[in-house]
Amino acid sequence: MSASLHLILAFVLAPLLPGIIGKVKSCCAGRSGKPVLQLYFDLAKLLRKGAVYSRGTSWVFKAGPPAALAATIAALCLLSPLDQNGPLSFEGDFLLAAYLLGMARFAVILAALDTGSSFEGMGASREAVFSALAEPVFLLALMPLGRISGSFSLASMFSVHIWSAQSLDKPALILSAAGLFLISLAENCRIPVDDPNTHLELTMIHEVMVLDHCGVDLAFIEYAAALKLWFFSAVVASLLLPSMAVTPGGIILVAVGIGFTESIMARLRLISVPRLICLAGALAALGCLLCLR
Repeated sequence: MSASLHLILAFVLAPLLPGIIGKVKSCCAGRSGKPVLQLYFDLAKLLRKGAVYSRGTSWVFKAGPPAALAATIAALCLLSPLDQNGPLSFEGDFLLAAYLLGMARFAVILAALDTGSSFEGMGASREAVFSALAEPVFLLALMPLGRISGSFSLASMFSVHIWSAQSLDKPALILSAAGLFLISLAENCRIPVDDPNTHLELTMIHEVMVLDHCGVDLAFIEYAAALKLWFFSAVVASLLLPSMAVTPGGIILVAVGIGFTESIMARLRLISVPRLICLAGALAALGCLLCLR
């Protein structure tokens, strides 16, 4: 599969992942649940609507959603199928990918703060704190991959040949994959960190930041979130399912795994979320230590 085809599949199939997660959770709970294509329907409906802006907001609020979507697409362009360079790949591009994802989050946070709402400011502050903890762990989890592959390009770090390394390196890969899976839950606002379907004021994190967005702007935010979920699912699939990561099948299986995880776990209290991120950091750090021999 070429890098261009992989990118096109990401653009087309990314909204399918939240539907798969929701369907898995519904099946585990004995419910029929929403259609798998629900996000496609929602995006089509939102794109037909106009956006309404408060008089108290500025251009920052309007620029937040398109900036977040553009940064997420740029980060996805750095990702590629196994053994192929992405459209924007270069040595050390994993740092740019982390910064682009952080920029997308920063744009949404600024848009939430621009409303002047203390409620959205509360959600923005929580998002900023948890992201400040998760981003270093994400970079730390990639360090063993760079050490084993001998390159800090995402194309090389997630190469299919990385599993042909020495047997002592394989536990480090497994630990990195476990840490990245936990970070993917935090970065994508999934249970046990956050619940994208919640409407409880005291527990909302991501959803509270987008309450004032509607129409096309909300469609941009929802689509950017789906692309971000695809990015992290592709990263985890490249480590856990290297033979299937070149196809959407591996990414879909990771989404199914996220759905099962959300089905068997309850949402953590806010004060317990840093402990989960620290657990991911401990797994990533142990993977780094195993590579330093």
